[in-house]
Amino acid sequence: MSAKNIRIEVMRAIESKVDSFIDSYLIPIEEIWQPTDFLPDNQSDKFFDEVTQIREEAKELGYDFWVTMVADTITEEALPTYESWLMDVEGIDQHGENKNGWSKWVRHWTAEENRHGDVLNKYLYLSGRVNMREVEMTTQHLIADGFDIGTDRDPYKNFIYTSFQELATNISHKRVGQMAKKKGNLLLGKMCTIIAGDEMRHHLAYREFVKTIFEHDPSQMMLAFADMMKKKIVMPAHFLRESGGSIGTAFENFSNCAQRLGVYTAQDYVEILRKLNAYWELDNIRSLTDDAEKARDYLMKLPDRLDRISERMKFPEDQYHFKWVEANGTL
Repeated sequence: MSAKNIRIEVMRAIESKVDSFIDSYLIPIEEIWQPTDFLPDNQSDKFFDEVTQIREEAKELGYDFWVTMVADTITEEALPTYESWLMDVEGIDQHGENKNGWSKWVRHWTAEENRHGDVLNKYLYLSGRVNMREVEMTTQHLIADGFDIGTDRDPYKNFIYTSFQELATNISHKRVGQMAKKKGNLLLGKMCTIIAGDEMRHHLAYREFVKTIFEHDPSQMMLAFADMMKKKIVMPAHFLRESGGSIGTAFENFSNCAQRLGVYTAQDYVEILRKLNAYWELDNIRSLTDDAEKARDYLMKLPDRLDRISERMKFPEDQYHFKWVEANGTL
């Protein structure tokens, strides 16, 4: 049987667990928070007073902070790309009588993720600190340009990617929330913190998917993991561009900004890999092929190697002036 067919069989074998994954890692719609829980009530007489408070508190947050907030928001709003990508993964079927539990997971996961872009976009709009038309054009470009995260339609590689990326997003939102709270912006701090909580639950789910696949097909899962790390885990907004720019031109400048601010760093990338290696207990996996043994050896040594590389990395201190935000100093 080919590797592709084995993957499909494994996806079918663990599909029966999808409902339990939904129950364990997602929250029913009637119980989970909604964007309006954090935003001014547009039916209240206090609406304009609450908007004024948001605008005043927003003045305390500096340039790098707003660039990071905008890029995080745009990343969340490119959700149509992520859903369509996952729906095309081998073993996920959303059509007719053949639709399966995996497509149910993708839809429910998407429904939770959709709230993140909604609440952040509305907050940015009310804050009065960013050029919303430029933000909107960048979002439209990112969705129109799509992305290529190096996974093809392989479920093993896609679940490696989501395990890694959901934790990276958790870190970014959590730190932005901490910075906002430190500046006295309790509303934004709470908003980002609860989004980070969603991302952590999603990370735990995808991490569990991979652990289950390791139990069924350890060698091919190990090879898929090593392949993704050799390519490097690219961020979902790696094609980010401003109006008039070419694909990807804005992403490096945003990454430098996030690195300067300490929102998401090269060291975070290394620590995520260490955590995944430890949770999946790579050193204890048995019955590997020779190639998979070599892949494991590579993965076990990789964190220390990346540590040494990250220590030598330099990032420009000069601010790049994005069209999204007017320069006004740093946080």
